[in-house]
Amino acid sequence: MITLRDITLRRGVKVVLDGASATLQPGEKIGLVGRNGAGKSSLFALLTGRLSNDRGDVEVPRHWRRSEVAQNMPETEDGATDFVLQGDLTLVAARVALDEAEKANDGHAMAEAHAALADAGAFDARARAQALLMGLGFKTEQLDAPVNSFSGGWRMRLQLARALMCPAELMLLDEPTNHLDLDALVWLEAWLQRYDGTLIIISHDREFLDAITKVTLHLDEGKLVRYGGNYTSFESQRAERMVLQQAAFEKQQEKVAHLQKFIDRFKAKASKAKQAQSRVKALERMEKLAPVLTAADFNFEFREPLNLPNPMLMFDDLSAGYRTDDSEKIIVRGVDRSVLAGQRIGILGANGQGKSTLVKTIARAQPAMAGKLTEGKGLSIGYFAQQELDVLRLDEGPLEHMVRLAREVGPPGREQELRDFLGQFRFTGDMVNQAVGSLSGGEKARLVLAMLVWQRPNLLLLDEPTNHLDLNTREALSMALNEFEGTVMLVSHDRALLREVCDEFWLVADGVVKPFDGDLDDYQRWLLDQSKEAARASKKGASPAASPAPAAAVAAPVPAPAPASREDRKASGQARAKLADLTRPLRKEMEAIDKRLHALAEERAEIEAQLAQGAAASAIAEMGRRLKAIADQLEADELRWLALGEQIESMSA
Repeated sequence: MITLRDITLRRGVKVVLDGASATLQPGEKIGLVGRNGAGKSSLFALLTGRLSNDRGDVEVPRHWRRSEVAQNMPETEDGATDFVLQGDLTLVAARVALDEAEKANDGHAMAEAHAALADAGAFDARARAQALLMGLGFKTEQLDAPVNSFSGGWRMRLQLARALMCPAELMLLDEPTNHLDLDALVWLEAWLQRYDGTLIIISHDREFLDAITKVTLHLDEGKLVRYGGNYTSFESQRAERMVLQQAAFEKQQEKVAHLQKFIDRFKAKASKAKQAQSRVKALERMEKLAPVLTAADFNFEFREPLNLPNPMLMFDDLSAGYRTDDSEKIIVRGVDRSVLAGQRIGILGANGQGKSTLVKTIARAQPAMAGKLTEGKGLSIGYFAQQELDVLRLDEGPLEHMVRLAREVGPPGREQELRDFLGQFRFTGDMVNQAVGSLSGGEKARLVLAMLVWQRPNLLLLDEPTNHLDLNTREALSMALNEFEGTVMLVSHDRALLREVCDEFWLVADGVVKPFDGDLDDYQRWLLDQSKEAARASKKGASPAASPAPAAAVAAPVPAPAPASREDRKASGQARAKLADLTRPLRKEMEAIDKRLHALAEERAEIEAQLAQGAAASAIAEMGRRLKAIADQLEADELRWLALGEQIESMSA
């Protein structure tokens, strides 16, 4: 059980927690909510011991292991799987103990180390790590790629996988969905629902919180208030609580006014002096209730477009991808669609299928690889890229950004007009000249939104616009998009935003773009069906103990191909028959390895059982050496099994 009792925590001159108290039970899944800057991350640092409280008591069971996502960007040449495995501190400690025992040729210590490795799940640890990576969107060929070869967003996914790999009684996740697409988010949601430890999540995704949490801890004005239920339930309960609190305050104010009126009227009269004095004392003893004060809502709107071309865009056999120095890579091809005025299109698809590539091509950020893209006359595109925050000039203030935008892109505007406009996005006073590098992620995102609104577009291309937005700003964005008179094309993992804004969906899968006939619930069911189908297919030739294939298949669902014609099915059948002939020797070798793996696993279990029952001292050393030999053979066989699987997969591709 976690107990916070009368906690006071200061960060500099700011009081983050002021007499805060809360109790969290083992196994609870808690959503920690509060406005930006309220101190949620500071509370995490307090629970992990990185910060010390100024007053009060923090009690976390000493034996609890804690896991959280490191916020630093990893810099290492280690492979992705090895990096994730290092997150399992219990496994790492057991391996260190085994190395030390082998160096000392201590058979008893080797036996204990092997028992610790078995308890830590060393046999299938690599498979579990790779299943986590594939669930978070990594491809098979990326599983052993150096960490330094990945971009920043992918490295943060590696940090998330590393945190999930750690067997912990307490897991702290601070905005874990920021760098995930919808498919990876759905997978993470299912994984966390199965997690049986105590989980505390900071997130601005209401559907994510609703699906996982059963308790909500609200941090506001330095106080912690516990609510039973998920985020939606919390909103309802808090609204009721605020109504009651305001009613109690107003009732008390009436009583105070009545007492004060009596005091003022009769305090000078000798006959009433005693009664007046008693009322003065009653007024002094009264515990004063505070009025309900809430943060001002944030609202904005997109300006009315100057014109609305119809159609806005026409795709004619369009292919999108990217070029390298000596080659080109086509991600989606044969796009034949139109985008009309007023459409609200959500773009769905697994990671790596080409959603962002398609949006970049439409936004003219990269050229089309083939085909034709026709723009309507007067088309004005407002593009919010995933990396939009990275292109802000960190040494300049919001006003400098707006002045340059008005001068170079338009429409033009005077400085005072630009200042007033920034005020609508909560950049007031000296804040308009504050260096962007010192702003929070949410403030930077609001600046990008302001720059987008100023351009007065008629087509909005939004690629993950909510990554750094809090719940209030997300709701403001949703309202603004619904009132926008132009066209919206949206890529987002925020299901609430997709539900509220989009009227139709496009699915990017298997190199093509096609309409998706259904809503987001249908899409999630479709993903689940695909993952189950992939899992069933993978079980036909794979050993569950030795291979990560089933877990990975469930973790990383892939879209199903479009229905094939009769000729396509015939050709596909011939190709499968040829592939079966080519891969038969490899599959036979895999079957032989499976049998050997099972035999070795049974032998290891038998030796470990003998050790647990108390083997003779003379036999312990020999058993330790045999366990070492079994572990070496298991590792060699597993590596060979994975290599054969990758070879078959490459032949299939």
